[in-house]
Amino acid sequence: MTFEKPRILLTNDDGIHSEGIAALEEAMSAIGEVFVVAPESEMSGASHSLTLARPLRIRQIDHHHWTVDGTPTDCVTLALNQILAPDIRPHICASGINHGANLGDDASYSGTVAGALEATILGVPGLAFSLIASRTYDFDESVRIAREVAERALREGIPAGTLLNVNIPKGRPKGLRVTTQGFKSARPVISEHIDPRGKPYYWIGEVRDGFRAEGGTDFEAVDEGYVSITPMRSDMTNHLVLEELRSWDIEHDLD
Repeated sequence: MTFEKPRILLTNDDGIHSEGIAALEEAMSAIGEVFVVAPESEMSGASHSLTLARPLRIRQIDHHHWTVDGTPTDCVTLALNQILAPDIRPHICASGINHGANLGDDASYSGTVAGALEATILGVPGLAFSLIASRTYDFDESVRIAREVAERALREGIPAGTLLNVNIPKGRPKGLRVTTQGFKSARPVISEHIDPRGKPYYWIGEVRDGFRAEGGTDFEAVDEGYVSITPMRSDMTNHLVLEELRSWDIEHDLD
């Protein structure tokens, strides 16, 4: 009896030359056939954006590596609908390993998460991996964790329309926890400067005051030294307030 080797699509938002995607390819190559379609340059913070105002260009590096001059969402869309032949459709899409955390609210800005999210929308289960670090990144533990999570996802399956947002703490993790998406306490900081031509330009940043501890969140897990695994989906409906809104008695026909 022969078994089909899993096909795994990789993308990221740090670009094709990042150390993180090389580490992720190392992890995934141990369990399947890997195809890499990643941005040609860094696209951090691109969120779930799709390039519509200009054409996109694909550059093939070899039979398993391509770059796109666009966002992670562009990369996955083109990979599944243009680059890869129908007979090599991936069993799973892994995005990352991001240079930095994608916890709580920040997941909504993340191109790493968006790459995995786009895959789920197109019918391929998604995994997003991020490594929390301060200045230097040691991906050794991340490789092990990414391989373990991907193997479990391929073996057990992920519910349709679901991605797993995986955040890996610094050092050797104590274990893995399934978590909810937390909320950070932060405020934006706008830094204004003057360019050589005398015109102002701006950097957007933020000052963080920690996170709101509400029990079982991604922030709490990594703060305690655990890998956080948060199931997410594209459905942004707040199901908890549906009945409250219906009490407004606004569901009626318009004449």
